[in-house]
Amino acid sequence: MTRSTTDEAAAPPLPSPKERRRLREAKSLSEDQVAAAVGVTRATVRSWETGRTSPRGRKRALYAKLIAPEPEAPPVPQAPPAPTTAPAPTASAPAAPAAPAAPAAPAAPAAIVEAAPEAPAQPPDAPPAEAADAEADADAEAEARARATGERPLSPAEAFDELYTRTAPALVRQTYLLTGRRALARESVERAFELAWQRWPEVAVDRDPAGWVRAAAYEYAMSPWHRLRRTHRHPDAPPTEPGKRALFDALLDLPPAYRRTLLLYDGVGLDLPETAAETEASTPAAAGRLMTARAAVAERLPELTAAASPAEQSALLHDRLGGLARAEHVPVPQPARAVRTGSENKARLWTRAAIAGVALLIAVTGLTLHTAPTHYEQPISPAERVGGVPPRGGPQKLTAQDLKLQKSLSEQLAHGPERLVPRIP
Repeated sequence: MTRSTTDEAAAPPLPSPKERRRLREAKSLSEDQVAAAVGVTRATVRSWETGRTSPRGRKRALYAKLIAPEPEAPPVPQAPPAPTTAPAPTASAPAAPAAPAAPAAPAAPAAIVEAAPEAPAQPPDAPPAEAADAEADADAEAEARARATGERPLSPAEAFDELYTRTAPALVRQTYLLTGRRALARESVERAFELAWQRWPEVAVDRDPAGWVRAAAYEYAMSPWHRLRRTHRHPDAPPTEPGKRALFDALLDLPPAYRRTLLLYDGVGLDLPETAAETEASTPAAAGRLMTARAAVAERLPELTAAASPAEQSALLHDRLGGLARAEHVPVPQPARAVRTGSENKARLWTRAAIAGVALLIAVTGLTLHTAPTHYEQPISPAERVGGVPPRGGPQKLTAQDLKLQKSLSEQLAHGPERLVPRIP
């Protein structure tokens, strides 16, 4: 146990899953090449880049070294310029001071601190102790800056409420474009934020908390189990305007994966690697889905075909999707406090249900142990007729002659001593 703890502490830090994918593609490495270099399968590398699992031990060190960014070369110091003879000052041109920019040098660090409040990125090969010290220094610096500016750090509830207020309404409209159902869009977003509040320590430190919630909302909205619910079995009525109706029908006719890729790239504005990472697909596969989805939508909207370039087509489709989402009367989600309260109530209910289930299981097990027999009792076999047994021994059955003799003897009077008179029954 001590050895495993030491190895885990000495493991190099890894960037976020999206950053791992970006670093790999920046080095022009495929998933198969990384898998062959680390000694794992392609599915394992994909799970590392989607955040489902994380490498450990020697594989973690090899993976971190493989995707580590190339260190930048230090700037080459330039030789100071050769001193030249300054021209003699004239009456019309006074002499300039020797070093006019020297007093302004200390102002550079303050400007860098204000522009970059986040902690400086550590190289993958940095020791954990140095990374921890750098993180502690960054936290202390942020706290000192907040104290100096008079700002109070946000509590978890305040940070969640700010994220919810900023992203929830737009996310409901996006989910409506994905499903075509207003009630399901609102329910999906609220469920995603409830899950985010339950896992807030994980979501708060994510590089993109809004993307985390968006992925959770999309996954819930695209679940095939909603077809079994009567309220979500059929999409809502399409828009009455012909152009918006054609775009609405074209989106719902696309397969769910193609519809999600088109919405993320052209609607939300993500780049292709981020879209592929959120849809858990490779970058070429995401590009193929995007081209197929655009071609299917262009058949319904001739104005997309008239676009001169893919960039103009993407911008036009972005405007059409935004106009469709804003034109429809999408329901407003509940307040952030109600979502947090509902999440806490559901978590409390599930906890009590789990405790009750465990207590019931313990009670049933105890009752079974108390009433169960302590030794084996052989069951009594049912009665059956036994054949082949010889007849019982003893006196034989009297024949007819024997019965006649017995009757005659019992009827005749006995003469003689009593001890000589036989007693015949």
